[in-house]
Amino acid sequence: MKEISCKLLVIGAGPGGYVCAIRAGQLGVDTVIVEFGKPGGTCLNVGCIPSKALIHAAEEFEKIAHMADGKGPLGIAVAPPTLDLTKTVAWKDGIVSRLNSGVAGLLKKAKVKTVQGWATFRDGKTVEVETETGSQVIRAEAVVIASGSVPAELPFLPFGGPVISSTEALALSEVPDKLAVVGGGYIGLELGMAFAKMGAKVAVVEALPRVLAQYDAELTRPVLKRLGELGIEVMLGAKAKGLSTKGDALLVETADGKNAKIAADRVLVTVGRKPLTEGWRLEQIDLDMVGKFIRIDDQCRTSMRGIYAIGDVTGEPMLAHRAMAQGEMVAEIVAGHKRGWDKRAIPAICFTDPELVTAGLSPDEAKALAGEIKIGQFPFAANGRAMTRQGEDGFVRIVARADNHLVLGIQAVGQGVSELAAAFGLALEMGARLEDIAGTIHAHPTQGEGFQEAALKALGHALHV
Repeated sequence: MKEISCKLLVIGAGPGGYVCAIRAGQLGVDTVIVEFGKPGGTCLNVGCIPSKALIHAAEEFEKIAHMADGKGPLGIAVAPPTLDLTKTVAWKDGIVSRLNSGVAGLLKKAKVKTVQGWATFRDGKTVEVETETGSQVIRAEAVVIASGSVPAELPFLPFGGPVISSTEALALSEVPDKLAVVGGGYIGLELGMAFAKMGAKVAVVEALPRVLAQYDAELTRPVLKRLGELGIEVMLGAKAKGLSTKGDALLVETADGKNAKIAADRVLVTVGRKPLTEGWRLEQIDLDMVGKFIRIDDQCRTSMRGIYAIGDVTGEPMLAHRAMAQGEMVAEIVAGHKRGWDKRAIPAICFTDPELVTAGLSPDEAKALAGEIKIGQFPFAANGRAMTRQGEDGFVRIVARADNHLVLGIQAVGQGVSELAAAFGLALEMGARLEDIAGTIHAHPTQGEGFQEAALKALGHALHV
């Protein structure tokens, strides 16, 4: 095969990689992108997008199921619903396929050359790609590693048979009667709650004293309440030990040191993700690492000149939109623009029921940094739009400096609050004060009014609570 030479080589066509390649192409940079799977990476194919499709289907099914007895407050009565998960998954796959085609089209429009296959490094400027038609050598002036991450596996619960990762969970042909979830983080609870709504009996095993430990207890309280309403058993301070001999139960050591069995048709292991750094022959370029992650500076440069790394392979937060922002920045740097990483906040969303959004600093973090702070919190129970959506359980909270009212952090929990993330991020990036948010006219009736009311509350004159 003929050798390819280019200015920029991107390894991995996930959110970070394909955004980097598209932006570079827009700027006239001769760019090649290598991907061994489908364009879009984990997020589009087996992560963010398909999981939200499944979560939406579960929500719709649960709503209809609650109407079956005609006793719901909306006055709607229907026949008991049934769920064909095969059709649901086919619908989800259709969305993913359309987005795959969209990404491929955008790369082509930006005049980016795509090579399908697995890349391995020969040196800092050269990779070899195993394609269906043979070996392809690519030489580049600059290389971006955007290889992403994969589900972390437990040695005593290896994937296979009844033990599944989030990838397999999103492709099941039928709802398991009994589902055990190992790990009470956002992935485990998002999928666990979805399957509970579809009729599975779900148990969550978490080794820490509480689930969603990265969020403060006040923020997660509405989620814990909903877990109970869905009949999900939550075992805290408990450790999964392996499968039973018959493979039909999860063995668990409870918080008090006793042994227990959780009957399970499927065991979903969601104990985090690990960077995909193996198989690329990274030892050929000897990059500096931070644990399992590639070390980068504020321009995503690695320890080797001309090699950049972006996204999950560089560490937390493992978020698609962080990878996208890094990819765009690196493309502009390679094109000769002056860019640096100067982000005040990267919003994070947990798509549980209700949803969680955080941007910036938590109250404790803000207090440690700024000393005296002001906190304004507005409950959705006092928000008309939330009430009409039966989503009044939750709140918006703003954390600001006490001296100059600079907003340091914003958090929310409630139905549909993921759509408020853009407003939260913009306020922090623009250096908003409490007065800026309080003085901005928010449309009525919307849940976004809770944002304005929280600012008013912090200033001491909330109007609707």
